[in-house]
Amino acid sequence: MDNLIEIRWHGRGGQGAKTASLLLADAAFNTGKYIQGFPEYGPERMGAPITAYNRISDNPITIHSNIYEPDYVVVVDDTLLEAVDVTSGLKETGAIVINTTKSADTLKSLLKGYQGNIYTIDARKISEEALGRYFPNTPMLAAIIKVSGIMTDEALLEDMKGSFKHKFAKKPEVIEGNMKALELALKEVKKI
Repeated sequence: MDNLIEIRWHGRGGQGAKTASLLLADAAFNTGKYIQGFPEYGPERMGAPITAYNRISDNPITIHSNIYEPDYVVVVDDTLLEAVDVTSGLKETGAIVINTTKSADTLKSLLKGYQGNIYTIDARKISEEALGRYFPNTPMLAAIIKVSGIMTDEALLEDMKGSFKHKFAKKPEVIEGNMKALELALKEVKKI
C-alpha cells in the first residue's frame, strides 16, 4: 500500500503509550488521513510491557493485523531495550525514537546492530518541566510526529490544543502544561 506509515509503540502499562497512539490517530485523522490506532492487550498490569500500533495513510487501509515490519518504533521506556526486541522487523529506511538519556554508544549496543536512524528525547525532563510530573506520552507523541513528518508542527499543536480542551474539560489547568510539553519535545528530539 503506497504512502502507508506503520508505527509500533513500546511502553509499560501506565505510561500512556496506548493513549499517545490514539492521540496520534486522532490528529492524523483530523488532517484528512486514514488511520488505525490500537493496543495489543494481554494480561497487562501497571509497569508491564505493552505494545500499541498506528497505521496512517492517504488511502483507505485494508490491513487489519498487528504491525510486524514498522516504519517507525517509539520506545517510551528505555528499560525495554534490554527486555524486548524493539527493533524486530523495523525497516532501516525508517527510524526508532527512544525516551532516554543513555549515550549513543550504549544505545547502539542495545539495539543489536540496527542500522537505521536513531532519535532520542528526554521525555522525563520535558514532562517534569512542563507538567510537574512524569508523563512521557505527550513528549513522545510530539517526537514521533517530528521524526516521521506525518504532519507539520503547527498542525499538531493546533489539533492537540482542541483535543486537550476536550480531554481535560474538567481539568483545564493541565492544558497549558501539555501544550508546553509538545512544544519542548518538537525542539528537543535529536538524531544520534
